[in-house]
Amino acid sequence: MTVTIASWNINSLRLRAGLVERFLREAAPDILCLQETKSPVEKLPLERFETLGYRWNAARGQKGYNGVVILSRLPAEADGHHDFCGMGDARHVAIRLANGVVVENFYVPAGGDEPDPAANPKFDHKLRFLREMRDRFSAAPPRRTVLVGDLNIAPREDDVWSHRQLVNVVSHTPIEVEHLAAVMEAGGWHDVVRSHQPEGQLYSWWSYRARDWDASDRGRRLDHIWATPDLIGHARDSRILREARGWEQPSDHAPVLASFEI
Repeated sequence: MTVTIASWNINSLRLRAGLVERFLREAAPDILCLQETKSPVEKLPLERFETLGYRWNAARGQKGYNGVVILSRLPAEADGHHDFCGMGDARHVAIRLANGVVVENFYVPAGGDEPDPAANPKFDHKLRFLREMRDRFSAAPPRRTVLVGDLNIAPREDDVWSHRQLVNVVSHTPIEVEHLAAVMEAGGWHDVVRSHQPEGQLYSWWSYRARDWDASDRGRRLDHIWATPDLIGHARDSRILREARGWEQPSDHAPVLASFEI
């Protein structure tokens, strides 16, 4: 069975529910993981997606920020969540499919503007979050798992529009890249998108500040889909739906999709 999993930082689910409906109709993923939903769970418009066949869901929410949701049209059960850094943030949720495959949805902290953990508590939080991810996967190596989300790090030089200009900018600094690599190593994770597109510029985020984001194309690949070693060989294709960044009142992120034979 081919299962398509998508990840999208929607930047307010209530504001952009119509875009999610469009994406579900046009791209038709089996599972959609959303980040930055910015709403308590009870106020999320989940019933709108149930009418499109996405009858199973798992969600965590907060008023005004954070928030993660998984929508599935395949039978699934909630597989819990982890409170990283003990801050009560809605940044992680997971489901388990009937065949035992687990899908984990993450929203890693952005980290603020100053890449100095001593001077910037937000950056310190980001690094602590990543270290806790590493330790969690080291203690319990994942099996038959797909990890997706806005990880807020563009790890490779060709994951940003200019490595030289962004190497000291939060999301692409060496310390963040090192921390993310440690998370990957701890879980044995494989980067699904880069397994299919090993070379060349790839972006999933373009700033709202650009007058013409498409023409300037100053993007970063902040959104990722990873798979455990026992699933990476089952990954059939992947892509970033760049055109969604140009939809009316868009998120500044584009959806990332990957399909698996599982």
